[in-house]
Amino acid sequence: MASLLDILFGCSHKNCSFPITKKRGQRLSGAAAVTGTYIVCLDCGKEFAYDWEQMKVISGSASRPKSLQAKQAKAA
Repeated sequence: MASLLDILFGCSHKNCSFPITKKRGQRLSGAAAVTGTYIVCLDCGKEFAYDWEQMKVISGSASRPKSLQAKQAKAA
């Protein structure tokens, strides 16, 4: 029920910050845990994971997308 109300009356997330990269020792939010970089909606404060290589917001579940897992495995 809450998601339906959020769809009808929620924030459109059109006004977002520049991508922020987590530094060592900083608080690790859920969005930063995915890629280390995130953006924040300046209207409602919601955080979204951001991929610098693709230059776009990563949507979906809180787990790491397969493409990011492959990139990290390749780098290791």
